[in-house]
Amino acid sequence: MRNGYRVLAVVLLAAVCLSMSAVADEWINLFDKESLFGWTQIGQGNWNVADGNLVCDTGAGGWLASTCQFADFELVVKMRVEADGSAGLAFRAGLEGHPSENGSNWLTIAEPKGSTPDWHEIKVTANGTNVVATVDGKETSVLGGGRARGYIGILYYREGKVTVESAKLRPLNMKPIFNGKDLEGWNVIPGHKSEFSVIDGALNIKNGNGQIETAGTYKDFFFQADVFSNGDHLNSGIFYRGPVGIFWKGYEAQVRNQWEGEDRTKPVDFGTGGNYGNQPARKVVSSDREWFTYTIVCESNHTSLWLNGYLTSDFVDVRPRSLQNQGKDGYVPGPGTIHLQGHDPTTDLSFKNIVLQEYPAK
Repeated sequence: MRNGYRVLAVVLLAAVCLSMSAVADEWINLFDKESLFGWTQIGQGNWNVADGNLVCDTGAGGWLASTCQFADFELVVKMRVEADGSAGLAFRAGLEGHPSENGSNWLTIAEPKGSTPDWHEIKVTANGTNVVATVDGKETSVLGGGRARGYIGILYYREGKVTVESAKLRPLNMKPIFNGKDLEGWNVIPGHKSEFSVIDGALNIKNGNGQIETAGTYKDFFFQADVFSNGDHLNSGIFYRGPVGIFWKGYEAQVRNQWEGEDRTKPVDFGTGGNYGNQPARKVVSSDREWFTYTIVCESNHTSLWLNGYLTSDFVDVRPRSLQNQGKDGYVPGPGTIHLQGHDPTTDLSFKNIVLQEYPAK
């Protein structure tokens, strides 16, 4: 029986570890199958969206670059190249100069003349200095390297037709900043009405207004949290680059699951997934009384927001620096706290699986 108990203990421990690892590192889509939102066109390739795919078959060469930079991640791209053609996939890439000269990583996909074009699945793992890639399950050569973070790019070499069906990314090395048990590592701003507690592993906020903020400060990062709004169109927000101990400053990723009529592309009050005061969500994809995953990628003067893996906001701040560290009014350079908002007496929000990957210096 002792051996049986020992085996059971190992199984239970493995199950706990698996459940703990499964709560973070959610996938985000870099391509929404609708538009080029979230991408920057560089060079002379004529990129467009056709039948839910990214396509380029004319032009004097060039590439699509993600508007976000990423550090440690898994990347999966499904693409096809016309016979006698070739294309490239760049990652941790710089925008300046040629990939071979700026520390980018990249690989090439080519189809021999006379072959039948087929879909290829490219998987990349960039984990610290360890960078590996496979094509259809077979390891392939990765060229270049040396950057700790950079952009994702699809390269068109002027030959053949390049089609991308999907491109998705999952962050690695996400660290919990909420332990799911108590409020250790978080500070409540005194003198306000919100009530903060931990219920069933989630940080719950009731009543309002109020603010709870991280003890640490962060500048450039990849953040994710699961959020639940227990009411109709409740108002809250995830603030970032906030000055320590100061109420409702920095930038705000809005939480408000409301839209005009039946049209989710018309958010009310910037909508969940909007950069409050700066850029409304282009679609409210989350709903009240359902858990949804909020992703924030903040680096330099750029912030992208995803809801359930769908890119809702992509904001570049070129304004003068805000003297009040108020993201609605001007650029906030950070670093600063991440804080959760209690908005008003109707507030009843929960946040769990709060994790973050802090970006290395450039």
